[in-house]
Amino acid sequence: PPNIDDSLSSSDVIVREGSNVTLKCRATGSPTPTVKWKRDDNSKIAINRSLNVLEWEGNSIEITKISRLDMGAYLCIASNGVPPTVSKRIKVSVD
Repeated sequence: PPNIDDSLSSSDVIVREGSNVTLKCRATGSPTPTVKWKRDDNSKIAINRSLNVLEWEGNSIEITKISRLDMGAYLCIASNGVPPTVSKRIKVSVD
């Protein structure tokens, strides 16, 4: 099964409103896992003001010009076809 390496992944973060934040999630396993990001409440992720997605694929996700609407928990989900799928919850707070 996949494994999320906490030492190479983001932890809970507080960011200033209007700044950018990059969340990282490093997963290992064989076969190599894919990493997807979702919001804990299933609302859309505002990558920037013109791109809103329910799901984002990749080891990192950058949210630009963050606002209070972007606050909340983000899940990075690692899967490689070998159960179980693993996830890490990262809480983003906006100051």
